[in-house]
Amino acid sequence: MKTSVIGYPRIGKNRELKFASEKFFGREISEAELLSVAKEIRRDNWLAQKNAGIDYIPSNDFSFYDGILDTAVLFHAIPNRYQELGLSDLETYFAMARGYQGEKGNVKALAMKKWFNTNYHYIVPEIDDDTKICLSGKKPVEELLEAKNQGVKTKVVLTGPFTLLKLARYTGKKTAEDFALPLVSAYDELLSELAASGAEWIQFDEPYLVRDLLKKDILLFKAIYTSLLLEKHSLKILLQTYFGDIRDIYEEVCALGFDGIGLDFLEGRKTAELVSKNGFPKETLLFAGLVNGKNIWKNHYSKTLSSLCDLQKSAGENIVLSTSCSLLHVPYSLSGESGLPKEYTRHFAFAEEKLQELIDIAHIADEKAGSESEILKENEVLFTKRADCVDEAVQKRVKAISEKDYIRLPEFSEREKIQKEKQQLPLFPTTTIGSFPQTGEVRKNRTAFRKGEISEEQYIAFNREKIKECIALQEEIGLDVLVHGEFERNDMVEYFGEHLCGYVFTRQAWVQSYGTRCVKPPIIWGDVSRKDPITVEWSKYAKSCTDKPVKGMLTGPVTILNWSFPREDISIKESTLQIALSIRDEVLDLEANGIDIIQIDEAALREKLPLRKSDWYSEYLDWAIPAFRLVHSGVKAETQIHTHMCYSEFTDIIPAIDAMDADVITFEASRSDLLILDALVENHFKTEVGPGVYDIHSPRVPSVDEIVAALSKMREKIDDRKLWVNPDCGLKTRGNEETKASLLNLVAAAKIVRVQVK
Repeated sequence: MKTSVIGYPRIGKNRELKFASEKFFGREISEAELLSVAKEIRRDNWLAQKNAGIDYIPSNDFSFYDGILDTAVLFHAIPNRYQELGLSDLETYFAMARGYQGEKGNVKALAMKKWFNTNYHYIVPEIDDDTKICLSGKKPVEELLEAKNQGVKTKVVLTGPFTLLKLARYTGKKTAEDFALPLVSAYDELLSELAASGAEWIQFDEPYLVRDLLKKDILLFKAIYTSLLLEKHSLKILLQTYFGDIRDIYEEVCALGFDGIGLDFLEGRKTAELVSKNGFPKETLLFAGLVNGKNIWKNHYSKTLSSLCDLQKSAGENIVLSTSCSLLHVPYSLSGESGLPKEYTRHFAFAEEKLQELIDIAHIADEKAGSESEILKENEVLFTKRADCVDEAVQKRVKAISEKDYIRLPEFSEREKIQKEKQQLPLFPTTTIGSFPQTGEVRKNRTAFRKGEISEEQYIAFNREKIKECIALQEEIGLDVLVHGEFERNDMVEYFGEHLCGYVFTRQAWVQSYGTRCVKPPIIWGDVSRKDPITVEWSKYAKSCTDKPVKGMLTGPVTILNWSFPREDISIKESTLQIALSIRDEVLDLEANGIDIIQIDEAALREKLPLRKSDWYSEYLDWAIPAFRLVHSGVKAETQIHTHMCYSEFTDIIPAIDAMDADVITFEASRSDLLILDALVENHFKTEVGPGVYDIHSPRVPSVDEIVAALSKMREKIDDRKLWVNPDCGLKTRGNEETKASLLNLVAAAKIVRVQVK
């Protein structure tokens, strides 16, 4: 049995790409030096897979920022405003991803959205009516040849044309169908060049097929691939899907004549059933996604072998064992986790270890060794019950939750009046989302404390000084509702995990979230509970530094769950409710200590939303929304509950978001040109709202006029009494100077709009 990897992590084993890219942005290294770092990462990735014995190794899965952006640039979907800057190709690429502000112009970045049901973010291609789609680059060919020079034979990974067209944003009257023909022609030209360069297999990634498809979508897909498969240039074409099943189009896909079809048997609820009921084309290789590309727990070999046995009965012997999706979503290697005891690490498999899992399972399947295999016996031991993961008190508390625990009284309309009377805030109150810049000295202080180089007293004193400075800065700027800056926090999820029972932490298990932003998700090992108050002392100190209101800052239970590596031995619903009870305790402690505005961020609410609408409520929203309400239902009417969400498609779940029963919600909105506003109006959104007025993931400083224009657009759709003014997201990744300049402009814009109302 052969093995396949859909894609591999690309940030470097020690985040080399992140650090090199940031130095390039800061003009500390040249473009040539950045390219050299990227080449080394690609080489190491290919050789790791080759040395492990993987048969189908991907190339062109590397990206400096995002694979969808790479594909848009490859086919010249570059809006004119970026071309007109007159930058180098690589600088233009980064301008599309990050925005640009300099001597050659001032442009915002393209929109950024969550990649299906993951915490990875992709750049949304923007296609104008006058966009001339054509092949305008050689990246796939160059990386194919680069791998060849390393002695590695690869399959070339391409974002499929259907997914590219469906994810793009169209700014004019034309639609995806209008660009299908020129795009197919450009892909055909690329296939010809790849064939001439010695390519054998081409992997077309088409994850959009796992969504709900309309009849016109199916017709578009069939038209695209009927054309592409007519002249394959002697190449073998693999259609690769992941993150779900392709129930709407399975039979059509099987009939088109692909040389290989990749299906996800883990997240694809109906995938096995589709193959069993409908069969599988005899001359086609089935790339069976059975090794989890998104979680870090060891594969249960006996279960996977059983699934393979069932597949062979319905699909024959033409099966390639594959990852369920790209390994982009897991860390590189356990080799960097020497500090974790073996009783933990033996349960985990990062990208490098998943290569060995593929090889192990394929070998056992070939040998038909069954229960006699020593490897199989060792693996089976890992799936006996782990005694240290059980906390009976936590389980008892979850079982005791009643329906009234999910309901906050009085109702929103009455609370809103009480809160406005108490707070006496101006129209269009200004605030930020939470974090302030995490400078080198802040990170150094945290590292020194972790290593025992400074005392706890020194650590606390430093952070208190930073909080005091941050409060003073916000008062100087003129913000209405302040935050403490979060200088004590390494990450909005990992920080809370460190103060909760039931978590395990890594040192080097970094995963790319977007561009150069990497996160280190904690691992939920057992039942979760709160040991002691987590944020109370920091919030109390911040409040003592000012007469203005200060928000308590927490991360919500759904986001903590979604941005952790979750357990697989209990449901994510049960884990989330355990976390919700812990955060509820923190909310009540904050309130008891005089913090009467509390923000509970649910940035990742949409992340685990099933990709098919029919499953939204039955499998997710019916418990995820109540879990959030459980966190805040016990507070007084005077206490104002905020939440925040970012970089996802929210327009179709607005009713569910309103049902969270928060008092104020802030959204990412600036990159998407405030498209969410219409959805708020259509759904009679009751909650007070702060759509982000500028993009914090870009280094550019928005002008006062730009923010005034955004607020004016918001006021057309949102009642003045319900509108807050804030950035898109937290400011931890930004610099001090640009942060101050941006917030000064934000406050100035709010004041201008207040005058306009009068």
